[in-house]
Amino acid sequence: MDLIVLSGPGGVGKSTVSEYLRQHSDQLWVSVSATTRAPRPGERSGVDYYFLSEREFTERIEKEEFLEWAHFAGNYYGTPRNAVYSQIEGGKSVLLEIEIAGARQIREREQGAYLVFLAPPSIAELERRLLARGTDSPERAAQRLEIAHEELAQSHWFDEVLVNSSVEEVAARLITLATAPKG
Repeated sequence: MDLIVLSGPGGVGKSTVSEYLRQHSDQLWVSVSATTRAPRPGERSGVDYYFLSEREFTERIEKEEFLEWAHFAGNYYGTPRNAVYSQIEGGKSVLLEIEIAGARQIREREQGAYLVFLAPPSIAELERRLLARGTDSPERAAQRLEIAHEELAQSHWFDEVLVNSSVEEVAARLITLATAPKG
């Protein structure tokens, strides 16, 4: 696969899987998304996300600099187009860790992309993970959980659903997809 999309509800562990792959795999290049949200503690621009102002982000939308983009949970998120194509042209498989709205755009625009839905082991575990983050108010966490229920109902249109009960197992499956013979 040249392009693998990892998506799923907030709190399911997409960022954890992506970070694991960045540290433990050279077979898969993990794209860095752009966002207008504020950095969480410990996040670094250019490593975790490219942190942009809303004005910068919308200017880049107008210039069609994103492979996909979405407005989600009050902020913009998007994948810089040139970085992805540069890696693919260089022979690398690319993993996009994106929201479901962005995954829909990729489905429409990139026929060869393989879409993976990351699901929680249970709703109770997803709720525990969202609350354990400590980055959201209780009201915001409740909103995220409500959104997660809606997102879980969309898993059927993905190419594959992986249950995130083990980061290592999910990463191993993504590496297998990345290294599968093309064509």
